[in-house]
Amino acid sequence: MSDLIDDPSPGENAPEFSVSDLSGAIKRMIEGEFAHVRVRGELGRISRPRSGHVYLDLKDDRAVLAGIIWKGVASRLAVQPEEGMEVVATGRLTTFPGQSRYQIVIEDLKPAGMGALMAMLEKRKAQLAGEGLFAPERKKIIPYLPEVIGVITSPSGAVIRDILHRLRDRFPRKVLIWPVAVQGEKCAAEVARAIQGFNAFTAGGALPRPDLLIVARGGGSVEDLWGFNEEIVVRAAAASDIPLISAVGHETDTTLIDYASDKRAPTPTAAAELAVPVRLELMAWLDAQDARLTHALSSGIATRGQRLRDLSRALPRADTLLDTARQRLDTWSDRLPAALIRSVQTRRVKLSETSGALRPGLLRRAVDGDRRRLENTAARLNTRALLRDIDLRKRDLARLTIRFSDAATRQTAAWRSKVEAMDRLRETLGYTATLKRGYAVVRDGEGVVLTTKAAAAKATALEIEFSDGRLPLSSDSAPATPARPASKPKKTPPNQGSLF
Repeated sequence: MSDLIDDPSPGENAPEFSVSDLSGAIKRMIEGEFAHVRVRGELGRISRPRSGHVYLDLKDDRAVLAGIIWKGVASRLAVQPEEGMEVVATGRLTTFPGQSRYQIVIEDLKPAGMGALMAMLEKRKAQLAGEGLFAPERKKIIPYLPEVIGVITSPSGAVIRDILHRLRDRFPRKVLIWPVAVQGEKCAAEVARAIQGFNAFTAGGALPRPDLLIVARGGGSVEDLWGFNEEIVVRAAAASDIPLISAVGHETDTTLIDYASDKRAPTPTAAAELAVPVRLELMAWLDAQDARLTHALSSGIATRGQRLRDLSRALPRADTLLDTARQRLDTWSDRLPAALIRSVQTRRVKLSETSGALRPGLLRRAVDGDRRRLENTAARLNTRALLRDIDLRKRDLARLTIRFSDAATRQTAAWRSKVEAMDRLRETLGYTATLKRGYAVVRDGEGVVLTTKAAAAKATALEIEFSDGRLPLSSDSAPATPARPASKPKKTPPNQGSLF
């Protein structure tokens, strides 16, 4: 170092250094003595500028050591630094002359023991749960029978063979495999890209879009499964539009992707069982449902056929239903010609009586007299005043006509409603409505209503009133005359009728 030291001035023993020379000497000494160190401490004040480097502090209860992780190293770390995490940092000490400080350049970073790792895991779990990534309402329903299944796993392990074997045994489906690293530094990034890649498939494309995703890996230690606890994997699983089953580790292993997935399987084989049903069991169930449906249809048709036959036996014959109407038609057909003749004769007589008083001479004299009176009256009237008075009276008449028409319309509607209501009440209270339900009124030959069997036995002749007319009966129970239509019923007190 003689080239760095100036010769002393007369009277001075201490050599002089420049600031840069002294800083360089310190840098070389520190880097030479501490070229490889492992430091344990708690992380604090983590900064991530856009350059990609990571600046942080390692501290304990008495000192703070500045640290830096270069961009290339930060991207390869298995565990990303988080504030408050206790870690063991491996690297080399160096100085930063621009600020007169020393720092450690970190080349590897690991949690300080299992406790620190689990504490970081619980902290991350609470953070992601607070964002709602694990909420049950976000989870999608697993399709019952997917056409295409996407599997994200290592292509060389036993996991993919177990999944394919189980799918082939239960229900063969199309399987797309996305090979990824299932442990190590590349695991988290590759798994996240695989989930996003499957979701980026378009329906009907060259590669079919999966209906279901399975993320699978065999068992291992916490460090081996740590890639499935990374935040990018959890967020990719939660954001997946395709339903996702996680099958990472064995039954006792739990990772954060299990909480974000739509379904967790204890093993990769169980994931295949959750993905598809058993084909033989499904076929047997379909056969059983087909048999039940056929039996139900046959039983229903047989039951309805029997009911139809029972109802048909209770119905009367068509000829019986038409007998009464046919007889009534014959009766009215016989009476119609005579009624038409009488009606024409009556109207002819009325026309003769009316036309006898209408002689042309009488009508002409009446018209001439009215014309003379009109001419005399018109001469005395002031035509202009009369026209004005006529106009006023026309307007008054039109106004009164409108008011009268409105009042008459309202009054007529009210009367009509009242009459209809009274008519409905009359029909309800009258005995004719009862006759329509199948009852009849029995009278003797003099028209007296009979209410007892003894009174009917004493009568020499009976007359039975139905809803469509009255039927006289002689002593030998044969109809005496053709049935005549029912006349307007007389109002009979309720205690004088006989209904049967």
